Amino acid sequence: QVQLVESGGGLVQAGGSLRLSCACSGRTSSVSAMAWFRQAPGQGREFVAAIKSVSGVTLHTDSVKGRFTISRDNAKNAVYLQMNSLKPEDTAVYYCAARDTYVLGAPPTVATQYNYWGQGTQVTVSS
Repeated sequence: QVQLVESGGGLVQAGGSLRLSCACSGRTSSVSAMAWFRQAPGQGREFVAAIKSVSGVTLHTDSVKGRFTISRDNAKNAVYLQMNSLKPEDTAVYYCAARDTYVLGAPPTVATQYNYWGQGTQVTVSS
């Protein structure tokens, strides 16, 4: 089993920055990829960014490229999402996700491809 705990959300003005953290515990050695998803009110869960645990290969959705950066610290069993130039449309609950089966190629971008989830952290961007 893997446990995930997110932190770092909050209220920020448009153009501001936040850094989300995801602490991973349990069978961390089994984690092959981690990701951030977000869910706005009344909408489905949307892929934001992902990173492979060993290679560090990353993938970002187009709407956040150049503004958000996913990174990892394997020594701390943590994944981060640095969010800059935030926009009101970035407002959502942000979830950390982990996968414990082998990943071939790019990190997965579909929610069903991850089998562990955190409780989420709220990010609100005011205009």
